[in-house]
Amino acid sequence: MPERPGRLAVVCGPMFSGKSTELLRRVRRSQRARVPVVLFKPALDTRSATVRSHDGLEVDAVAVATASQVLEAQRLIPPGGLVAVDEAQFLEGLVPVAQQLLLAGYSVVVAGLDLDYRGMPFGDMPVLLALADEVVKLSAVCVKCGRDATRTQRLVGGEPAGLGELVVIGGADSYEPRCLACWVNPADVKAGHEKRTAAGQNPAGSLRGQVTLPG
Repeated sequence: MPERPGRLAVVCGPMFSGKSTELLRRVRRSQRARVPVVLFKPALDTRSATVRSHDGLEVDAVAVATASQVLEAQRLIPPGGLVAVDEAQFLEGLVPVAQQLLLAGYSVVVAGLDLDYRGMPFGDMPVLLALADEVVKLSAVCVKCGRDATRTQRLVGGEPAGLGELVVIGGADSYEPRCLACWVNPADVKAGHEKRTAAGQNPAGSLRGQVTLPG
């Protein structure tokens, strides 16, 4: 075991909150400091061979099909380097991988959605957040009212989608950030009971039933 284990940083928030921007900022900062860096992304996102932020930043990345492949970092860079992972919510089993890298002397920074489109904790993210030495929780701007957005609304034809597949890769045509007051629970859409409430005009109890708790 190295004398000094690495540190784990987790960047989270809804879509369009600047998670990838913050991740790439840390990657480039480490590169300028001549710290060895390797950046990973899930292979299921086939839109490009890079990690690209919504504001145009772009860095080459290694695509991995499973979390265990992130351990390839130990072959690519020496201990003391930075292992960065984008869209971490898609890599099941990332927690033990991150712990192994930390104990081997690597610093790890991951970025991902803390909540899925249903408003539920997403993948390994809640455990990574609990174990992190540093947490950066970002918010976006609600497209409906302009307040801080902490939820991601999935869209179909420009309208809130009902329950469906957990993972649907898409951008601004498929998702938008919303605050809790403006977010529509997909379970309500499926039941034909959308809660469409204008900003600042929520009746008492209008949020009741919009947050689904695990059974």
